[in-house]
Amino acid sequence: MSNTLYKNRSLHTYLTTSAPASSPAKKQLGKMMSGGMPGGLTEARPATPEIQEIADRVKPQLEEKTNQTYEEFKAVEYKTQVVAGTNYYIKVQVGDNNYIHLKIFKSLPQQNESLTLTGYQTDKRKDDELKGF
Repeated sequence: MSNTLYKNRSLHTYLTTSAPASSPAKKQLGKMMSGGMPGGLTEARPATPEIQEIADRVKPQLEEKTNQTYEEFKAVEYKTQVVAGTNYYIKVQVGDNNYIHLKIFKSLPQQNESLTLTGYQTDKRKDDELKGF
């Protein structure tokens, strides 16, 4: 284990167990944790109009890859993952109890924020958990 990793783990342990709640470092750690750790998935959240727009923008990519047309295409929940940009994992309802899980990459702002469908899973149901893939 490198010294940097050891120091970071020690700092994390200190901040989560010993540092006063009012300390600036602990407040910053709280902000980082609430948005998910870089590389980790956030908790599932209800889809917003912005998430629906992201799903709608990659819908033609999905229809081309699956060779299907989706009349119904309603984003219902999502998770995000911070990488060198953002991965969006979006559960989309495409029928009564028929769902598709999408993985969409949004590049960093300086890279024109393009959206790319990087993966999808078909034959999902409402209760299927949205996971990284």
